Amino acid sequence: MTEPKSAPRSGGSFLAISIIVGAIAGTIAGQPSIGFMTGLGVGLLILGLIYWWDRKNGR
Repeated sequence: MTEPKSAPRSGGSFLAISIIVGAIAGTIAGQPSIGFMTGLGVGLLILGLIYWWDRKNGR
């Protein structure tokens, strides 16, 4: 019999948290839009790394 594959990880929470943190940091710095975009970029990078890691490990 074959063993079931483990479930893939999800990176959506990292994306949401990074957007919120970026927007808060941007608001403190006086540039909420730039903070939002930076948080989005960082979150997408983390999301891509999690996706790559799952694909590499056969999940």
